[in-house]
Amino acid sequence: MSSIVEDFESCYRASDSRDPRYDGIFFVAATSTKLYCRPSCPARQPKRANVRFYPTAAAAQSAGFRACKRCRPDAAPGSPDWNWRADSVARAMRLIADGTVDREGVPGLAERLGFSERHLRRLLAEQVGATPVALARAQRANTARLLIESTAMTFADAAFAAGFHSVRQFNDTVKHVFASTPREMRRRSIGGSPRPLGVVELRLSCREPFDGTALLRFLEVRAVPGLEEVSGGTYRRSLTLTHGTGLVELTPEMRAVRCVLHLDDLRDLAAAVARCRRLLDLDADPLAIAEALGRDAVIGHLVRARPGLRVPGCLDGAELALRALLGQQVSLRSARTQTARLVETFGTRLKQPLGTVTHLFPAAAVLADADPRTLAGLALRTDALQALATRLTEGEVRIDAGSDPTEALSGLLAIRGIGPWTAGYVAMRGFHDPDAFPDGDAGLRRALKALGRPDDPSSVAVMQQRWRPWRAYAALQLWTSLEH
Repeated sequence: MSSIVEDFESCYRASDSRDPRYDGIFFVAATSTKLYCRPSCPARQPKRANVRFYPTAAAAQSAGFRACKRCRPDAAPGSPDWNWRADSVARAMRLIADGTVDREGVPGLAERLGFSERHLRRLLAEQVGATPVALARAQRANTARLLIESTAMTFADAAFAAGFHSVRQFNDTVKHVFASTPREMRRRSIGGSPRPLGVVELRLSCREPFDGTALLRFLEVRAVPGLEEVSGGTYRRSLTLTHGTGLVELTPEMRAVRCVLHLDDLRDLAAAVARCRRLLDLDADPLAIAEALGRDAVIGHLVRARPGLRVPGCLDGAELALRALLGQQVSLRSARTQTARLVETFGTRLKQPLGTVTHLFPAAAVLADADPRTLAGLALRTDALQALATRLTEGEVRIDAGSDPTEALSGLLAIRGIGPWTAGYVAMRGFHDPDAFPDGDAGLRRALKALGRPDDPSSVAVMQQRWRPWRAYAALQLWTSLEH
């Protein structure tokens, strides 16, 4: 079982103080009401003897508790551990969030992790209090709630889009988890007018403080024309998902991000939401990061001024690696220009563009088979690009929710033309490693020089030791300081 819930007194104090920092890190259940809540739920704290703590919503549901209708624990931010830890349990949690169990079943999940099904079930039950089936069921229930409350879909269509095999299973699960029928939940929903079929609007919760402005700026200066855009306070881009394609609009608001998804197939909803959360680093614990870095002599004042900075992740690991390769040793403007040429030449044009978003990023297989003369004509690094695309296509390098970061980064560095900067950048954004650092980055050297600090490798190495285990967030602070 997760270590946090083994410390009853710490959990009880956090829930008694309604500390929102722990929302999603553990859940509070009351045997008197048979409900489970976020730690920050405004309802009266149950008597100590009636309180139980669980590391996941699935664990609380498996123990027979229903979701509180007041604090909506299923919509809480996730635990930051599941985003960056490299162990098998964290990789399993990411794969389940990405829909692996719904697509491939528990056998497929076990195969990705190199375990037997029995060992995987035992491992998850011990550490997160629920089996793979229970975790996937909890996710399906949350997806069902989103479809019930934010679309006008028939319940039969919503059931299959959420991953249920029958309407009866859908009805039974919704009633068990939320103590309401789908019809009652839709009647209580307070959303606006129904969206067109395939369009879902929801709010992605996060932990405060959250610097949405800086996050949008980071994405804007790296936005590739045709693939993505930032305008009117909203980030838009195209998506390649398992069952089809899509588009997403992300708008930071107070304590959340408004997310509008346009999907060819609503079975991709849960995976798209999980990827958007990772892109925006919404499950981070900014207070813990600020507490650790805020005392540093070099960047402490930056952290205190902007405590809500996030390290943006990615929506597709293969795309990130290819874009990072194109961005080696060139300016952001040059990297955008080169990537835009790649997207225009090899990317698939969308049937229904959104704003200036007109294309999908080209699949690695397309680039692996591309005519080298065409790539050279676009002034691209042909050999390294195609070598990486080939390894991504053949599965020799995998950068996704279930990958082993050590193996993937070693595979990257084995490709001629890929160096430590690219591996560090991919570790930061593709594997959400909070301690990753893009060694040799020119922007970081400029930022240190502007702060009056030495930027030679030995001095930077000393500073990096002080920034552990949050070096990625230190890098973001330095990059952001260049714009202020």
